[in-house]
Amino acid sequence: MTSFEPAPNPSIAQAQAPRPTDRAHVVVIGNEKGGSGKSTTAMHIAVSLMQDGARVATLDLDARQGTLGRYVENRAAYARRKDVELPMPDHAAVHLSTLGERGEAQADERGRLEAALARVVDAVDYVIIDTPGSDTYLSRLAHTWADTLLTPLNDSFIDLDLLARVDPDTLKIVRPSIYAEAVWKQRQLRAVQGGRPVDWIVMRNRLSSLAARNKRDMGTVIETLAQRIGFRVATGLSERVIYRELFLNGLTLFDLKRGGKGPSLTLSHVAARQEVRDLVAALNLPARAGAAPSDAPATAEATPAPPAEG
Repeated sequence: MTSFEPAPNPSIAQAQAPRPTDRAHVVVIGNEKGGSGKSTTAMHIAVSLMQDGARVATLDLDARQGTLGRYVENRAAYARRKDVELPMPDHAAVHLSTLGERGEAQADERGRLEAALARVVDAVDYVIIDTPGSDTYLSRLAHTWADTLLTPLNDSFIDLDLLARVDPDTLKIVRPSIYAEAVWKQRQLRAVQGGRPVDWIVMRNRLSSLAARNKRDMGTVIETLAQRIGFRVATGLSERVIYRELFLNGLTLFDLKRGGKGPSLTLSHVAARQEVRDLVAALNLPARAGAAPSDAPATAEATPAPPAEG
């Protein structure tokens, strides 16, 4: 196995005090590219866990775009409109600071994130954090909280550039990217500080059903990089129109049923739902981490819709 030394002081890596091991398990969905399906993935994981009886909180750190917040809002609105019960996460948005001075703004954002986490981290089983598709201070802070880091990656060499520089002729890894180095360094810090080890999973999203050369080459490079850096590889979600359609009503594939109210379940949806189940299983999350057993997940009737994000 080839090793490498991370760049000095990579942007994500930050020292942190050891945190209690009996708190909620924190899942950060992060990378520095947009359009990788982070919000769709976050919502499907959240609903899957809630349907298994877990209490789940979600945090949207991309509050300006607010995709995950809008997803939750659409879900609550659909439940009221159709008079159906749907499991709802305890959702909050963490906004960027409006302070002008950099140090003050960063301190403000740290306080906002820590306050949002403090409200839920001892009250739920899992916290799922959706990060923006860019390098922001808030995103870096969120990475320091990750027990599980899930990085969705569209199956293309354009997106693979997030993790590594690849020689175009030999497909050999020239060097890991700054994001990969930063995550690697953060994991080392967590280990030294005695915190929970960070389980990093790279999810190959939007895989083609065809045995194309690009798909094969991507698989070879990612597996090599996984051994070099130490992440696990999981198969993510295929490119399906159903995901875009479900967003408008705040639904997931786990909400579709044969008969009754709401959209009907087709064989194609069954196959897509199995993809999500396989992904959740691949995360290997601790069972009902941290919090006391819950009686039942919250429902849309008991949880008001969050305000629309501007």
